[in-house]
Amino acid sequence: MKRISIIFPLLGLLFILAGCKKYLDSDYLFDERMSTEDVFTNRDYTERWLARAYSFLGSNAMQDVSSKKSVMFNFADDMYYGDENEEYARWKRGQYVETGLSGESGGIWNVGYDGIRQSSIFIQNIHLNQAFSDVEKEDMKAQARFLRAYFYWILIRNFGPVPLLPDEGLDYTESYDNLALPRNTYDECVDFLSSELAEAAKALPLTRGTTNITRPTRGAALALRAKIYLFAASPLFNGKAPADVAAGLVDKKGKRLLSETYDESKWARAAAAAKDVIDMGRYQLYVAYRKETGNVLYPATITPPYDPTFSDNNWPFGWRDIDPYESYRALFNGDVQEFQNPELIFTRGKNQGSESIAVMVLHQLPRSEARGYNSHGMTQKQADAYYMNDGSDLPGMNSMYQNQAGYAGRYSDLPRPTGVVTAAEQIDYPELGVGKGVGVHKQYAHREPRFYASVAYNGSVWHLDNATLPEDVANKNKQIFYYFDAVNGYRPGVTYWLRTGIGIKKYVHPNDTRVISTNTGYDLSNIEPKVDPAIRYAEVLMIYAEALNELTGSYSIPSYDGTKTHTIMRDIAEMKQGIQPIRIRAGLPDYTSEVYGNPDRFRTQMKRERQIEFFAEGQRFYDLRRWADAPVEEAAPIYGCNTLLTSNNPDYFHTPVPVPSLPTIFSLKMWFWPIDWNELRSNKELTQNPGWTMPE
Repeated sequence: MKRISIIFPLLGLLFILAGCKKYLDSDYLFDERMSTEDVFTNRDYTERWLARAYSFLGSNAMQDVSSKKSVMFNFADDMYYGDENEEYARWKRGQYVETGLSGESGGIWNVGYDGIRQSSIFIQNIHLNQAFSDVEKEDMKAQARFLRAYFYWILIRNFGPVPLLPDEGLDYTESYDNLALPRNTYDECVDFLSSELAEAAKALPLTRGTTNITRPTRGAALALRAKIYLFAASPLFNGKAPADVAAGLVDKKGKRLLSETYDESKWARAAAAAKDVIDMGRYQLYVAYRKETGNVLYPATITPPYDPTFSDNNWPFGWRDIDPYESYRALFNGDVQEFQNPELIFTRGKNQGSESIAVMVLHQLPRSEARGYNSHGMTQKQADAYYMNDGSDLPGMNSMYQNQAGYAGRYSDLPRPTGVVTAAEQIDYPELGVGKGVGVHKQYAHREPRFYASVAYNGSVWHLDNATLPEDVANKNKQIFYYFDAVNGYRPGVTYWLRTGIGIKKYVHPNDTRVISTNTGYDLSNIEPKVDPAIRYAEVLMIYAEALNELTGSYSIPSYDGTKTHTIMRDIAEMKQGIQPIRIRAGLPDYTSEVYGNPDRFRTQMKRERQIEFFAEGQRFYDLRRWADAPVEEAAPIYGCNTLLTSNNPDYFHTPVPVPSLPTIFSLKMWFWPIDWNELRSNKELTQNPGWTMPE
């Protein structure tokens, strides 16, 4: 008889059989050392087992989008935080050890393999339960396959290639020498995960009801498969890794774990996997429709500048009947629920651990007016990346990097706009808010809608509509400034302030504010719940366009279920299917024919599009590494406003300067997260990541 106590001891997954209630009450199953037959012949026990597998996905260690205390992979060259200690500086300098900055290394590894173990046991034993129909069992088994693949995905995204464990687990009665497993190659990991997700997709339903919205569907499995293929095709994992990274990622026998040769067909597989999702015809970008009238919280639609292709057509062929600003803002701020969002392919819902998106918003809110922490900010590079509302570049864009290698063609040598909006001029800048744009610097005027939905620029309006106390009500719909003489700017002795003078609006709902509570921890009762955007259709579209751009030949790739064959090549009409919906929703003109016709120019534009579209969604950190751009982008100085200047010097305040309290560096060890020494001691076949040390 098999017992649940057969485990994976080599990887530090020793299961504590003594009353732990950390995840779910199903832990009592393990306390009693119940057999697999006991668990998987009982309907309730079986459901609890699967629920526990889901619970690992809600752990802080598994988050894609989160605040700063558990994992910091949401912070790259686009987003930072500032608080009372030097934690961010140590993070950016790489001054953390093999246990991570706050123990995250072991946390990610352990939670990931705990989830893999839980899912694997379920996959191997669900057939025993006769209380479920065959259809139910196939669905539940497919859910567990998806979860296991997702746990592996998080591991390889952070650590690179990892050991693939046997489904059945490992017998603890075996000698230690027989339990050790080496890391698989990256390609072996990808092949396994793509196969698992294809199998899961065949059994998963197309849709789920509102009560099961966080359980994966067929689209979720196929979209994750496309994402994994995209990474496998990218330079870091496709024969173009820097020499020291490739040489350092080896097993104990010296076998290289990253591909040594470039394989263009990997891009074709990524494109075909994305096409599998597109061809389902079940997903579309979320849009909010045009409003002729509005109010201060939900303003009337601002019509983008005229474009002959998009202005006169309704969605999805144009923007005539949609509101580009609200279409993007509502995706993230809590206005659109999971079951109402046709773009959301997979989400954890609101089960996001103690460092949730709501906690992140709390750290974005102004300190004096909203009782927030005023510490999560945006870099000047990110603010400059957003287009003007006619699709042109901001004059002076990235001008601070124009002499730095790697930035050729990615800056504007035009002078940056000067001056602030006066009361007489305000009517010409309706996007800044009726009557509220006075004093805003002109480099923030006439920008694209995603800018206003994401950037808390100096002088932007914070609504704080949930405020109830009289002293808080007075701060509703108020401009917030970050000058030296402003209450939310830098002042000597202030702990929380925006080091660049640029804040973040993404995920912030017009209602969001904070109440002071006598309870310990954060009081989030006045912050609208936020839905985790783990995988959305916009990403699938951009995967498709990015992968097609890299092809020089034609490839025939079977669909995930073998029912058809995709012909994949660099086809501009197909690339437009991936880019145009993103641009239309944003109220921006399409790329020019010159951009579409030149793979290098398209790649540059596409990277910028991802930087804007997926800001603060846990993507940028990993994109920079898979593209092998991190040594340039992450090492570039962080610029921002001159926060030592007062409102008497607006132009000088808004002239970009380096921010010394936000250091940057990129070294060998920063390509991958370190493997904890405890894991390396437990498994003699496990090798460390490049730049990190082995235990003595």
